[in-house]
Amino acid sequence: MNGPTSRYLVDTNVFLYARGPEHRYRAPCRRILTGVRDGEIQLLASVELIQEFVHVLLLRGLDRSLVMDEAGEARRQCTMQPFDGQVLTTALGLLRHYPGLGARDAVHTATAIAAGVPRVLSADRVFDDLDEVERVDPVSAAAELA
Repeated sequence: MNGPTSRYLVDTNVFLYARGPEHRYRAPCRRILTGVRDGEIQLLASVELIQEFVHVLLLRGLDRSLVMDEAGEARRQCTMQPFDGQVLTTALGLLRHYPGLGARDAVHTATAIAAGVPRVLSADRVFDDLDEVERVDPVSAAAELA
C-alpha cells in the first residue's frame, strides 16, 4: 500500500478499549491498531491522549512500568501533534461554546482543527454535538478496514 487511506485524530478511548476487557469496542479498536501497523490508517493525536491514557491506567492500579511501556507503544502508533498556544486558545473557545464538552475533548478537538484533520475516531458521542469535527465510530472505521 502506498500510504494510509484514512487519517483521524484519535481519542484515548480507542487505546483503552483495545487493551481492556471484552467489550463491543474491543475487537474494532484492536483492528484499527492493526491497521495502523499495516499502514492502512494513520492516527494523529494530541499529547493529551498520552497523558489521559497514563492517568486512567494508573488510576486502575496497573504497574507503573507496564503503563509506561504501553504509553510508549501508543505514542509510536500516532503522529503526535503539538499542544501550543493556538491549540489552547481554540480549546478554550470550544469550552465556552459547548457547555457539555470536557477539557480533554476540547484539546483533542482543537488539535484536530489545528492539524486540518476533520475526523475524530472515538466511541465518545460528545463529538457528535460539535460542528467543527465529524466523529467516526471505531466500529465503522474498523469495518472500512476489513
